[in-house]
Amino acid sequence: MSAGPLRIVRLANFVTPASGGLRTALRELGKGYRAAGHEPVLIVPADRHTDRETAQGRVITLPGPPLPGTGGYRVLTDRRRLAALLEELAPGRLEVCDRTTLRWTGRWARRARIPAVMVSHESADGVLRTWGVPEHLARRTADAVNTRTAHAYARVVCTTGFAEREFCRIGARNVVRAPLGVDLAERHPGRYDPGLRARYARGDEALLLMCSRLSVEKRPGIALDALQALRRRGVRAVLVIAGDGPLRGRLEHRARARGLPVALLGHVGDRELLSALQASADVCLAPGPAETFGLAALEALACGTPVVASASSALSEVIGAAGATAAGHGEAFADAVESLLALAGPERRGRARARAERFGWPAAAAAFLAAHDAPPAPALARAALTRGTPDREVPDR
Repeated sequence: MSAGPLRIVRLANFVTPASGGLRTALRELGKGYRAAGHEPVLIVPADRHTDRETAQGRVITLPGPPLPGTGGYRVLTDRRRLAALLEELAPGRLEVCDRTTLRWTGRWARRARIPAVMVSHESADGVLRTWGVPEHLARRTADAVNTRTAHAYARVVCTTGFAEREFCRIGARNVVRAPLGVDLAERHPGRYDPGLRARYARGDEALLLMCSRLSVEKRPGIALDALQALRRRGVRAVLVIAGDGPLRGRLEHRARARGLPVALLGHVGDRELLSALQASADVCLAPGPAETFGLAALEALACGTPVVASASSALSEVIGAAGATAAGHGEAFADAVESLLALAGPERRGRARARAERFGWPAAAAAFLAAHDAPPAPALARAALTRGTPDREVPDR
């Protein structure tokens, strides 16, 4: 185990300014590493090269091509340039958040004798199934990918038991558990805003909220199906969708064709506004069937709003009794929403907040650092917390 500060270089694909959970996790873990006295460096793709010092540490972007049909996601494809940058940075630890196109970095780290971890932010077979791959083929493909991943890295970090199971299935022995967290001060029931709520729902209407990327693996159409089922049953409900993605146009057309009261806000970059939305809703919906943690759901709980989640995802581990799970169709989600609305408001909001308080970013960062064998350095942590952290450009070297 290292006794001193480490430069922890982190690599991630599929991160954009409008990204959701992964971007939040990278930011908050970077802050935690920095507060613990280490030097986090994040490398992600973008349209051009930049190099900045930020609150989460140094952030470097490298040019990467956009993936068609993904709504702007980019990938790091220039192996030579990335390898040269890694050589220059000389990391003490490497952390990678893409088990497919970046798996080669595990071999690079092994040759360089640098301990490296792969963070499993998604279920490989779950994502393949949402793309329409038959279950047996999805499982076989996922097992092959995961076997190569487990061999390439010193450790594989999983955020839930759900994520861990597909590695246990192949007999991987280098898997560790490290949950994610939530900012309990930023996300709080006190963010409730009656004026904001009134903008979208009348006093006798239930306000449903979905915070999600609008892409096929997230199954956002289930939220519209649930709203339609509720209104057919006489439940006065409206739906607000915060998020963007390739399915947005299709969802807008479906809502208009069905005459459903749906407000699609697109990407909500204002974190205070998003907190207010989450605190002002009655129920949040998380229909993604392959979620391995579900940060947006945890943020809703922290705001005092219960969650209905897909029963096939990891969210049952996260929400506990502070919400409900449902089969992946609108009628089942409508049933679960009604069960939560039947509870007194203070009870359901109190349960949600109490559950969220079990998760915090300091504990998450400590668990990830333990996976790196990189313990906090208290004196350095105090110094890091008192340093200024304005974003600024770093001159090219």
